[in-house]
Amino acid sequence: MYLEDIPLPEALSRLDKALEAANLSGILGQEQLPVDKYVLGRTLAEPVWAKISSPHYHSAAMDGFAVRSVETEGAMATQPVNLLVEDQALYIDTGNPLPEFADAVIPIENVESLDPDGNPAVDPRHPHEIRIRSAVTPWMHVRTLGEDIVATELVLPAGHMLRPIDLGVIAASGNSDVRVALRPRVAIIPTGSELVPIGSQVSPGDIIEFNSLVLAGQVEEWGGDATRLPITADDFELICDSVRQAAMDYDLILINAGSSAGSEDFSARVVQELGELFVHGVAVRPGHPVILGMLETSSRDSEIELEEGVKKYTPVIGVPGYPVSAAITGEIFVEPLLARWLGRSSVSAPTIRATLTRKITSPPGDDDYVRVAVGQVGERILAAPLARGAGVITSLVRADGLALLPRGSQGLPAGSELEVRLYRSQEEINKTIFATGSHDITLDLIAQFLHGHDRRLTASNVGSIAGLVSLSKKEAHLAGSHLLDPATGEFNLSYVERYLVDIPVTVVALVGREQGLLVAKGNPKQIKSLADLTREDVRFVNRQRGAGTRVLLDYQLEQLGVSKGDIRGYDSQEFTHLAVGAAIASGRADCGMGIAAVTQSLELDFVPLFAERYDLVILQEFFNSSLMKPLFGLFENGEFRRVVASLPGYDTEPMGKVIAELPAKQE
Repeated sequence: MYLEDIPLPEALSRLDKALEAANLSGILGQEQLPVDKYVLGRTLAEPVWAKISSPHYHSAAMDGFAVRSVETEGAMATQPVNLLVEDQALYIDTGNPLPEFADAVIPIENVESLDPDGNPAVDPRHPHEIRIRSAVTPWMHVRTLGEDIVATELVLPAGHMLRPIDLGVIAASGNSDVRVALRPRVAIIPTGSELVPIGSQVSPGDIIEFNSLVLAGQVEEWGGDATRLPITADDFELICDSVRQAAMDYDLILINAGSSAGSEDFSARVVQELGELFVHGVAVRPGHPVILGMLETSSRDSEIELEEGVKKYTPVIGVPGYPVSAAITGEIFVEPLLARWLGRSSVSAPTIRATLTRKITSPPGDDDYVRVAVGQVGERILAAPLARGAGVITSLVRADGLALLPRGSQGLPAGSELEVRLYRSQEEINKTIFATGSHDITLDLIAQFLHGHDRRLTASNVGSIAGLVSLSKKEAHLAGSHLLDPATGEFNLSYVERYLVDIPVTVVALVGREQGLLVAKGNPKQIKSLADLTREDVRFVNRQRGAGTRVLLDYQLEQLGVSKGDIRGYDSQEFTHLAVGAAIASGRADCGMGIAAVTQSLELDFVPLFAERYDLVILQEFFNSSLMKPLFGLFENGEFRRVVASLPGYDTEPMGKVIAELPAKQE
């Protein structure tokens, strides 16, 4: 499918050589700008040297009296020394120049101000004389010339990205302007006949074009100047024209989509037509079909000003169309290139060692980049892999960090340690409640409300039983569960005793909710009970093994004597109620077991069948912790309870009730 599928180091090496040959391996240029305008976030092209010292004179560090330190010698509480104002002492405010005769300042609160008769002076700042009861040493309470900055010293090095505080030190050192690296101009060309602009009404087959928005945001964050060009249809000549024009005006071109080898993938051919293609396919996952090339514009065919015979070279990167692949391509190729052109080091995010909560498999020949949710449970830092797939854009939003599994590793088992490059601060990680288990919409609402209480909740939807297993390994703070014990009619407790042997937990009710069959609007197939699932015209979509909804379904099918093999789609699995609803709304299935609240967002109908209780199973060691306190506060929050109660099929009456402490405490 690709001209080549080369290792990442070789692809980067080819890019380096091409940049060297085109004289594009350093900063692209520089400009001089006033320090008080437009320089925040810019990168210094030249170092900043101090023109003056700061302070550039000896100044008072305190409000008080400037004195000769030698004249204070011998002053003690029992043997005070009097100094005449004007001759031996002079009042001075903080920051004022020190008089030439003085070499120290006595704070005003440490002196007794006297009038000519030896009584306390009316104005303590303008007395006849002062009395002191302790001596001062030379330069005490004085900011000496050059205490902060000495003229000619280095203030900031080239390659430094300017922060707000840097602007102050530049100005304090006597500089009114700085030389900064030119911001690389980056053109982003989205291609694809199926693409429609943001805000368009979409029809089947339409895809909202948002990759260019993400890429432009990355470019701007990394110091470049991004321009999103109009969508170009899948037409070789049209794409050639768009790229040819961009090469005249921009320093870097990103062609988004069309980088594979399908019938409408023209990016590689376009680069070959207009310049040199030196990489087509890199052994990274996600992001295989990356294109690297170099375009050439001469003075004869360029509308921009070039000297006769001079050629302008413009690197081009073909970015895969899938969102996750596009984002990782930016991180791997675009950011280091922009850093080079700005004369700074590549962005280096903090890293931590974390324990993998689930097994990861990787292709043996690829560098595999895995986005993970990160949380601290007890003493351990945990990394939970997020949904894979180059098109799963939500993994970009939910990711707390990025882990690299080097080519040849073929993955890692659960419990392995790996290095994670953090997207969030360690402080945010420490304030994260790590949840697992069954999916419920209430967890999304909890996450929303907790943002206003200095906490985060990140949830891994693996099903009720898998959640309890994760809790037994202390891979989460809590797990959501709604497992019915058919023998007792009780929810969750027997399963907790089975899977969490000798691990103290507290079971807290969250909500009561209705389970039933999700069906298309109007219930066109008139599905009314589980017995209808065996009809040949009914396509079912199921939840994954271990999900409480599937456990409930299997129990009820057994009670009815219905064979699972008679249900079309029984083995078709989704991991959330919303995913089941989406399958029905899209026409992939006619019905599926789920909760009534899904109908609100997906315009479905609901056939109510069963009532259940959804609980939170919380490790006892965290139950009374400060981390959990804001969570329990929500259960008493009137607004939160009202929002949950407004969801179809939800009952907040049991919310917050402690159902059990297991193992039961011994009397």
